[in-house]
Amino acid sequence: MESNPPPTPLEASSPFEMRVSLGEGLPDTDVRSALKTGDMGFLHSFTTGSAVDGPGIRLVAWTTACMFRCKYCHNPDTWTLTNGIPVTLEQAIEEVRKYANGLRAIRGGFTLSGGEPLMQDRFAVRLFAAVQDMGVHTAIETNGYFGERLSDDELKTIDLVILDMKAIDRDQHRRVTGMHNDDILAFCDRLARLKRPMWLRYVLVPGLTDIPEEMAAVAKFGASLGVVQRAEILPFHQLGQYKWDRLGLEYSLADTKPPTDEQIAEAVRIFRAAGLAAD
Repeated sequence: MESNPPPTPLEASSPFEMRVSLGEGLPDTDVRSALKTGDMGFLHSFTTGSAVDGPGIRLVAWTTACMFRCKYCHNPDTWTLTNGIPVTLEQAIEEVRKYANGLRAIRGGFTLSGGEPLMQDRFAVRLFAAVQDMGVHTAIETNGYFGERLSDDELKTIDLVILDMKAIDRDQHRRVTGMHNDDILAFCDRLARLKRPMWLRYVLVPGLTDIPEEMAAVAKFGASLGVVQRAEILPFHQLGQYKWDRLGLEYSLADTKPPTDEQIAEAVRIFRAAGLAAD
């Protein structure tokens, strides 16, 4: 008699774990209902102990679904919604609650990342409201494309917006992601008007994003917002290449090397020259 395989655990040792088809058995009507109400979300995993996804030590929930196809994406398995584990809102809240006391004690917090969390905006805002009620700092890592889906009051449940800025130039943004950035820039302007704290992230990819003029334009724009507390230069790496291979996706950066220390230092210098605290 065949036994069913054990369910995939919600917690993972790393977001670089390959996870696919975990929600494919759910009827389409249930998927549509989940997206509309936020009663359920689709998560790659939760990971603990992160020191790179917001201030302090963080618990991170990684959502699935993303509209971008970034050439340097290290988690292409999160592009597809139903690759994720279907998790009820109550399950997600209780997962955070397990760590709430510790996160408050060490002045860490909870970060919702992806994928693109705002493709599951109703789930995201309801989860953030619950976590904020626990007295835990909340942050979102987002590309900002669907920022208009959140009301001003809903934005208040997010203590920090970490915006992954791919490019300022429209053509360069399309080159990197396959899509335009008009809505992203508008979202940044809105966050500035509302005086919502932001961090900016910029992935440094030799031959793709290491363009001095582009970096200077991103840095100037970020500084002009008046709410960007920090800019992070993220060096390109190849940790996710195996996922592209296993998913049968064409990976154009297979021969691209990580940036050198000198290239990273120059990018940091450009962002600091605009007046941003950068590292």
